[in-house]
Amino acid sequence: MYRNLSLFILLILSQALTAQDKPAYQLFNKEGKAVKYKKLLSAAEQADVIFFGELHNNPVAHWLQLELARGIFEEKEKGLVMGAEMFEADDQILIDEYFSGTINTKAFEDEARLWKNYQTDYKPLLEFAREKELRFIATNIPRRYANLTFREGFEALDSLSAEGKSYIAPLPIDYDANLPGYKKMIEMMSGHGAENVENFPKAQASKDATMAYFISSNWAPGQTFVHFNGSYHSDGFEGIVWYLRQFEPEASILTITTVEQADLGQLEEEHLDKADFILVVDEDMAKTY
Repeated sequence: MYRNLSLFILLILSQALTAQDKPAYQLFNKEGKAVKYKKLLSAAEQADVIFFGELHNNPVAHWLQLELARGIFEEKEKGLVMGAEMFEADDQILIDEYFSGTINTKAFEDEARLWKNYQTDYKPLLEFAREKELRFIATNIPRRYANLTFREGFEALDSLSAEGKSYIAPLPIDYDANLPGYKKMIEMMSGHGAENVENFPKAQASKDATMAYFISSNWAPGQTFVHFNGSYHSDGFEGIVWYLRQFEPEASILTITTVEQADLGQLEEEHLDKADFILVVDEDMAKTY
């Protein structure tokens, strides 16, 4: 009797402690099954290109990005290449000069067009690559050219100088207006009465195509390229993923997205099949900005 009573008390205590747990995140696969971090790391180590889609102000996503990079480095070492949407292609020379010691930290941070959350969210990634002597690739189209596309369409890019064109995907940029993500953008912008609605997804596509191009240009078989971008650039295996498949049809691609939910116990239906792995963060999590 006493043994059964002891087991009953342990069960109650265990349940009470579990109820008091406050996990910050939970990982799921695309079918909605909860998985452990080591499952994600194992899959990442086998992939050629990884897209880690973030919510830009989510600290858990940024922390896990760095942890994943560290984990892959332990397996791949110099076979790891890193890159990010947050750095525009014409900033590549600044990254290279900073990594080589040609310029110091202040000069780099003064001259590069850094996002407002660089210090907390992206500097740790860049400094990790610098410390480990890895390549870090600025993949995004210069924002002035994305804005040009928004104002005047793809045709305006033809007028750029040879140097300007070197910072974007080769022209003409392939574009499928029927991709669900781009169609959704048009619907969203139309509902707000915005101008140049038809060019909004084209500007997005100019970013997606350029990021895919610079990933392709800086990846080689046997390497793992981990790319950090807003989740909307790779959700649904569209965006950058769609373009990279044009450049590298044989590359194995793994995608991660970040979402926020009130309940971490089950993946909400709308997030199923959004990526190979879905990082679900408690919606009450503090933001970085």
